[in-house]
Amino acid sequence: MKAVTSKLITSKADGVGHIILNQPEKRNAIAYEMWQGIAVTADDYASDDSIRVVVISGAGDKAFSAGADISQFAEKRSDKAATDDYNATVRKALEAVDRLGKPTIAMIQGFCVGGGMSLATHFDMRIASDDSRFGIPAAKLGLAYRWEDVRALVQLIGPTFTREILYTGRLFDATEAQQMGLVNRVMPQSELQAFVSDYAARIAANAPLTVRSVKETVNQVLKDPAARDIAQVERLIAACFASEDYQEGRQAFMEKRKPEFRGR
Repeated sequence: MKAVTSKLITSKADGVGHIILNQPEKRNAIAYEMWQGIAVTADDYASDDSIRVVVISGAGDKAFSAGADISQFAEKRSDKAATDDYNATVRKALEAVDRLGKPTIAMIQGFCVGGGMSLATHFDMRIASDDSRFGIPAAKLGLAYRWEDVRALVQLIGPTFTREILYTGRLFDATEAQQMGLVNRVMPQSELQAFVSDYAARIAANAPLTVRSVKETVNQVLKDPAARDIAQVERLIAACFASEDYQEGRQAFMEKRKPEFRGR
């Protein structure tokens, strides 16, 4: 896949699709073209059967992302039409991540703020270094936070912590973030990359159809009851039991060997 922008590095290896936010001189602030690239890359990884897990991270060791690239706002959000286009581009990227039917992991070190934190919350798991800092300073900038982003936060950490984050606009350290449920794991910075690589490999080695069914089931649980597609969940569950992978899993268990799943 050809890169959309040099500010976004993508690669595929051993069943893992990587996305690296690449503006370290700006603490990986997310530029307009990076949002475009995230949407294109997420769709590409979704359609590539060789990709079983997607990991996003920031270049360097100072930040996952310090938020949107505000230097572009004079051009990209100069009037209502431009702002609407910018917001639609961000929304398209986040929606592409949301519909990526494979496990996603945000590997976070340093600053994870504003739009960077919003992006991270749309990934299934967040594994952070112990020097990470989290926050959404919208109240300090006079910005309103979108319905979709507030809902994602409430679903993740509940209304009380969502209010605290948005009311105060302050930075929270990694320990506080884990206590809130904002991150799954906190690791020493020196161990973060190896831990995430191991976790991604563990997930990639599991049965893809099973993992997909789990992801879809959780997504349906989070929807309003009237919007849930339980029939889709049942179809995915049935597909697991009818799959070659189910036969392989049982056979490997009996033979005391590691299964080789093919996603079919």
